[in-house]
Amino acid sequence: MRRGIAATALVASLALAATACGGSDSGDEAGGPVTITWWDTSNATNEAPTYKALVKEFEAANKDVKVNYVNVPFDQAQNKFDTAAGSKGAPDVLRSEVGWTPAFAKKGFFAPLDGTEALAEQDKFQPSLIEQATYDGKTYGVPFTTDTLALVYNKELFEKAGVEAPKTWDDLKKAAATIKDKTGVDGYWGSTQAYYAQSFLYGEGADTVDVDAKKITVTSPEAKKGYGTWQGLFKGKGLHKADTTADAYAHIQEAFVSGKVASIVQGPWEITNFYKGSAFKDKNNLGIATVPAGSTGKAGAPTGGHNLSVYAGSDKAHQEASLKFVKFMTSAKAQETIALKNSTLPTREDAYTAEVKADPGIAGYQGVLSAAQPRPALPEYSSLWVPLDDELLKIASGKESLDKGLGNAETAITKLVPDFSK
Repeated sequence: MRRGIAATALVASLALAATACGGSDSGDEAGGPVTITWWDTSNATNEAPTYKALVKEFEAANKDVKVNYVNVPFDQAQNKFDTAAGSKGAPDVLRSEVGWTPAFAKKGFFAPLDGTEALAEQDKFQPSLIEQATYDGKTYGVPFTTDTLALVYNKELFEKAGVEAPKTWDDLKKAAATIKDKTGVDGYWGSTQAYYAQSFLYGEGADTVDVDAKKITVTSPEAKKGYGTWQGLFKGKGLHKADTTADAYAHIQEAFVSGKVASIVQGPWEITNFYKGSAFKDKNNLGIATVPAGSTGKAGAPTGGHNLSVYAGSDKAHQEASLKFVKFMTSAKAQETIALKNSTLPTREDAYTAEVKADPGIAGYQGVLSAAQPRPALPEYSSLWVPLDDELLKIASGKESLDKGLGNAETAITKLVPDFSK
């Protein structure tokens, strides 16, 4: 087990500016294969089996490396890694959500990968995804999976109502009312979560913060207009009321896959589950469109996904083995396999083979990726959604006004980015 972060020399042969180094207690037998630990944060049921199979394939091709695969629940992984990297027991490789990458890089927990074999094919990856793995001019992860949000809809219900996929939120309101009249089911069910509400900000050319100006903008006129549009989609004909229960996500998902609501905003991580629903036994019934635009005519959603990052505290042998593993898992062949098995989006263009694009879900989401907006390289950026989750829930339930809720969020965000002005 490698020790916690401590001062060390650079691993020059790897071009890894590791600001920290672990101890020599690796647990490997002398002369035997190097054993690295990978914390995978994927869904243990739908995605993990594919990754486990790829681990075995990697080990068969690389007899000098063994991989200790550990599936860590996504909602626990960030805190677990933060604790482990700051003391002891951190894994050699982490499946890091794109928002975590700059935060852990800032703390010195991730090793920069520029010039290593892990990034030997950097030009094959979508530039915006490499951008999201970069902090302070260095790259701290290799894009592993990518995603964005889209308006997913039931083609049969839309056709029965005689409506098309809406281009704007105003169009969506009209379509929802028509769908309700023609089919009896609600046309749209929105989420109260801040991540899902982010698209409404982009539609007004706004964001929670302006990183360049170092200013908190969550209460700006543009942001208020975006959130006002979001709030207005919980009331009206064909618009499902806000679900403020702890199981809201599951309720919305179940209603959509069973044909009880015609459209929702969702990400490609649910493609596999869409197909399990009664409404999408015919996969081609799944419609996927860019999230509707706001009053500015702009449409977009946050770019999400995960990188594979290497722990800076691992010794040279474990970093070398980790780089080899990361290169394998992000290769075109592995990316194609993952897409075919898990219905997730590849991060490199050469993995979008004809067979991969034959999946209507993947093809549909690939078509909306161009409208996705990369998150700024602000280590605290993802944490800004936490206070917003609390306030938006209160706003949606009617317990707080929009102004009060956003004001409270602004106060909380000030504590997260104290050097930003209001």
